[in-house]
Amino acid sequence: MNAAPPIKVLLADDERLVRSGFKVLLDLEDDITVVGEATDGAEAVELARSTRPDVVLMDIRMPKLDGIRATARIAETKGLEQVKVLILTTYDTDDNVFEALQSGASGFLLKDAGPAELLHAIRVIAAGEALLAPRVTRRLIGQFTARRRVAQSAEDRLAVLTGREREVLALVGQGMSNDEIGAALFLSPATARTHVSRAMTKLGARDRAQLVVIAYQTGLCDTTP
Repeated sequence: MNAAPPIKVLLADDERLVRSGFKVLLDLEDDITVVGEATDGAEAVELARSTRPDVVLMDIRMPKLDGIRATARIAETKGLEQVKVLILTTYDTDDNVFEALQSGASGFLLKDAGPAELLHAIRVIAAGEALLAPRVTRRLIGQFTARRRVAQSAEDRLAVLTGREREVLALVGQGMSNDEIGAALFLSPATARTHVSRAMTKLGARDRAQLVVIAYQTGLCDTTP
């Protein structure tokens, strides 16, 4: 049986030392290959177009074009629908992570994460899952909903979902995988995956990360720690 092709990663960070450290770490892994390095958001978008990475490791604060706007451009670019963006954040200072998720990011990672966490994050994102630490997600979305009023009522927004899809959405919001959702609702993982996919389609969500956002916005998940 042929081995799966390596995960193609694009590094986007304006600090050369940070990029070099990531590259050294990733080059040691047989299942990951670095296909490019960008020094700003605009370059990240151009390299994403030319290299078609599986995952972009995107710093949120960069010159010319920040990580949020770069993420949005990648998400909107035809042909880059399968590119996943993993946002790097310093947690306390980066209040725009929520907007990054809405722009199309598949998750975020703290910049002080260890090597094992970084490798795990890249593999999770490449596999199509969301990477959202529940404690950080609660805080970020809690702050967002405290500052802004959701324009559309939760009931109207969720009206397109069946009762089962609402249950599944709530569990996605808690960070559960398809296997965990299936076990909680006595469904097969395949059936759980189908419900997740249908919820994404009905709600216009790009990926699971945006489903998590919607689950918090609509009150299916509590924002209190």
